[in-house]
Amino acid sequence: MSDVNGVVEHGWEQVADTFRANFKAGKDLGAACCVYVDGRAVVDLWGGQADRDRNRPWVQDTVALTASTTKGATAMCAHLLVQRGLLDLDAPVTRYWPEFGAAGKGTMPVRYLLSHQAGLPYVDTPLTFEEACAWDPLIRALEIQKPLWTPGTEHLYHAMTFGFLVGEVVRRITGKSLGTFFAEEIARPLKLSAWIGLPEEIEPRVARLEVAPFPYGSPEDLVTDFAKLMGLDTAVAETLVKDVYGPGSAFMKAGAVGGVTEENMHSRAYRAAEFPAANMFANAHSIARMYAATVSDVDGIRLLQPDTVAAMTMVQTDRTRMHGVPSELLPYTKNLFNMSLGFWRATPPISSLLGPASFGHPGSGGSLGAADPESRVGFGYVTNLWAATLIDPRAIELTSAVRKCLD
Repeated sequence: MSDVNGVVEHGWEQVADTFRANFKAGKDLGAACCVYVDGRAVVDLWGGQADRDRNRPWVQDTVALTASTTKGATAMCAHLLVQRGLLDLDAPVTRYWPEFGAAGKGTMPVRYLLSHQAGLPYVDTPLTFEEACAWDPLIRALEIQKPLWTPGTEHLYHAMTFGFLVGEVVRRITGKSLGTFFAEEIARPLKLSAWIGLPEEIEPRVARLEVAPFPYGSPEDLVTDFAKLMGLDTAVAETLVKDVYGPGSAFMKAGAVGGVTEENMHSRAYRAAEFPAANMFANAHSIARMYAATVSDVDGIRLLQPDTVAAMTMVQTDRTRMHGVPSELLPYTKNLFNMSLGFWRATPPISSLLGPASFGHPGSGGSLGAADPESRVGFGYVTNLWAATLIDPRAIELTSAVRKCLD
């Protein structure tokens, strides 16, 4: 297709074919995909429209909101501090952030913040959007909050609070905000187009988001899709969807913090603020390059050493139960959340990422960053057509194509 541009090395054509097929099938509006191997880009593609209304094409330096793909970048910041001997994951959070110890949290180790086991998946204190953007009011709210469960006994996705919890520890150690630390220690040395806290001068490069039509005509359709994806009996799928993902559940509360809505996510205030779990703006090239630097040298820079990567990618949530799930259904949740210290691990049949040893983080809407230590691959995908399905097939199909090219 003429609107797809970039480079593809010989042997990697299947990734390019898959990327083009997404446009042909109407799965993408504007998007970019990049694959690094042994520290260099073998696939670097972009295409489509960055803004449909203005007929603005997606170009090489277009950046997009990556949602929870941000969490991978935030986790890397924490593990850089671990690698430098400045952060001990088994030390209590209060060693670095004394005020966190209120409401029985005095002995909670730092690792629970990274593994979504802290029991703070949402904020109890009502906060305005402006207060959330200001950082400190939300931090004060987390300091006084009692955990929803005994930390380390259960887990649940900390969709928004993850970034504030990990980000505050980084700030206490370094004296710098998470976005500033990321810019100085990761983005600048690697020459990335990636920001947590978007500078105003980058605004013209930002792709305009569109949300794909909701594909489920009824709750029954959603349950049927969930059952098929997870290989579950329909009755089991119905109970899990209701108890874990239903209205009023802790999971749903976790996705909303401080008055953040779909509308104000498009605002300059949201883009300029630091939400280290959710608002990194980047292109696919930068995400792939960042992950590549965790498993290989990239222009002489190795971000994380092999022993750091091995430790940070050890799965943590196989030892705890998912919050809100009836005991009799716990065996069915094995592949719902396979989390290490800040990174998803492969969770077949949902996603095999880049292979059994790979790690990364997806984002709502479809973006994905990932790496594989065995093949020394870094992968990045971003899009501005946000999917409304339970599981987004685009990144799954692209990473599957990467695995086939490696084979």
